[in-house]
Amino acid sequence: MSKDFALSGRNLLWIGIGFLIVVLGFVLMMGAPSTEEAYNPDIFSTRRIVIAPTISFIGFVVVMVGILIRKPTKAKTEQDNLKA
Repeated sequence: MSKDFALSGRNLLWIGIGFLIVVLGFVLMMGAPSTEEAYNPDIFSTRRIVIAPTISFIGFVVVMVGILIRKPTKAKTEQDNLKA
């Protein structure tokens, strides 16, 4: 990885985990729609209107945290090594 890259591997890991959580939320929202011929009461299920959006929101928060986590600075890691 380039030394000029703003995100570390730890950041990318958190972003990837958040992305998978968002995808899981969207998958849980999927289902058969209502049509003009047949009404599907499942469109108002708790899973589709409460649980899945909450999971997606948590995934977006994890992605934001993954972006905002700072890389450990070189001076700080050297101080930690000297303490050990």
